[in-house]
Amino acid sequence: MAQSIFETNRSSNFKTNVQRIVFNLIPAYWCSGGKIGFISSDWQEVHISLRRKLRTRNLVGSVFGGSIYSATDPIYMTQLLFILGKDYVVWDKSAEIHFKKPIYKKVHIRFEITDAQIAEIKEIVEKDGRCNYTFETQFVNEEGVVFAVISKKLFIATKEFYKMKSKQKKEEN
Repeated sequence: MAQSIFETNRSSNFKTNVQRIVFNLIPAYWCSGGKIGFISSDWQEVHISLRRKLRTRNLVGSVFGGSIYSATDPIYMTQLLFILGKDYVVWDKSAEIHFKKPIYKKVHIRFEITDAQIAEIKEIVEKDGRCNYTFETQFVNEEGVVFAVISKKLFIATKEFYKMKSKQKKEEN
């Protein structure tokens, strides 16, 4: 059974527990060293742990920056795909990571998408057909010390808008 790392009012269900297990077994994600410990039943909250292991250790003995980033890379996009559903297209557009301290012990990160953010995204997409939306989160230890801050900008559009733009680009080339 999933166990949330952070305090939350949300709970998981059988489906998100299976999705969590499968996600953790995907070779590209497993190799990052990240481990998803919790996915809420509405996909609005995901908790991940990362620790220094043989496969995540860098030359100076801390967690490799690539592992820190790759443990976070697909999460916001995946959340939005599940939250918004099949009528939307979601792509990672850009990312930024600010390393604050080297990671030597276990750290955690929470990905939370609020109802207000979902409403804002839907409102912008309904009006403009698309939007770029930035989320920010951070790796912390048990005491709340910040080790890395991650910002992700995502492109979100209706499938209809995306198909129209793709068709226009093909015609231009």
